[in-house]
Amino acid sequence: MKSTIYQISDKNGIHARPAGVIVQCARRFSSDIALEANGKRADAKKLFSVMQLGVRCGDSVTLTAEGDDEDDAVQELYDTMRNAGL
Repeated sequence: MKSTIYQISDKNGIHARPAGVIVQCARRFSSDIALEANGKRADAKKLFSVMQLGVRCGDSVTLTAEGDDEDDAVQELYDTMRNAGL
């Protein structure tokens, strides 16, 4: 299992558009990928699951992947969130 922490800097947090970007990225990998924030866990491959986390600006999100491509999945998701301005 591979994990890292990402702090959200977007003033709107994770809303529909960035949640869609996260899901699109996560679906490219075979690993199970999850986001954890505020005591909740979400399947990163499911849009409503990600949005229900209620992540706001300043919140820390733990990105976790488990599977054959877990290292690449966590790095790519981290980079995607950073490039999206989250």
